Amino acid sequence: MRHVYSGKVRDVYELESFDPPRLLMVASDRVSAFDVVMAEKVAGKGQILTAMSCWFMDLTSDIVPNHLVEALPTPAGVGEPIAPDFVGRSVVTRRAQMVELECIVRGHLAGSAFKEYVAQGTVHGHPLPSGLQLASPLPEPIFCPSIKNAVGHDENISVERAREMFGAELVDRLAQTSLAVFARGSEAAAKAGIVLADTKFEFGHLEGELLLCDEVLTPDSSRFWEADALEPGREPVQFDKQPLRDYLESTGWDKTPPPPALPGEVLDTLAARYRSVYERITGMPFEDWLARAEAAASTGAASFGD
Repeated sequence: MRHVYSGKVRDVYELESFDPPRLLMVASDRVSAFDVVMAEKVAGKGQILTAMSCWFMDLTSDIVPNHLVEALPTPAGVGEPIAPDFVGRSVVTRRAQMVELECIVRGHLAGSAFKEYVAQGTVHGHPLPSGLQLASPLPEPIFCPSIKNAVGHDENISVERAREMFGAELVDRLAQTSLAVFARGSEAAAKAGIVLADTKFEFGHLEGELLLCDEVLTPDSSRFWEADALEPGREPVQFDKQPLRDYLESTGWDKTPPPPALPGEVLDTLAARYRSVYERITGMPFEDWLARAEAAASTGAASFGD
């Protein structure tokens, strides 16, 4: 394998023995906030992210194809024995040409969208009714594009600007697809008593086909809230990494490296919440995923959809 890239959470390798090219994407236990990677890790986080993303890709494959080749890699699928550290946290994917636009869908007011609404009455330039509060549901989910800047944080942009930068046809297709996947994810979460407040998707092209790539509807890319406890105007009960953001905000940290050390209770809370939202939405014990991953890595057992 040839190392291609390391992001805040994922490490990507090219599997050089395959033509056309395949990638091995490995989700680490690293955790980030405010675009800064923490020194500590959240035990099992990468395996939970992988399991949940694969589950949602399978659930939404009739809406849009995705980049997965093997969700539970086998030695044959990788071309060599699978390292123990990769088991349960790696997937084999096709190599797509990524669209450099982050496709955010928002169903409730939170985060930077809430701050913009308070200041201007808009979200990504989209005007909203007056009187909405933190965690209020929007009249309908809206597509909110974002671009990555070479320096600093991601930049929220309007749909109109996205059309100017990437073309109206592509952006409209991305919006339609993102909203459809969000609706499917919201339905699955609602059955478990969980609200999908917002999420982020990434897409790529391969041989003229649009593919859903990277991670899908994980606690790292989405806000999940406890439905029964949801009350507009109050901080929701959350299953994502908001407790990490809240702790960091409480320290007075200026959001530049190095970050403050994280206490064990924050790391334990994150691990428990990641696991809880996976098990509630999928209806499967996390141990089942680990057992299937071990079986595939050691014996070449069936992949995720079998």
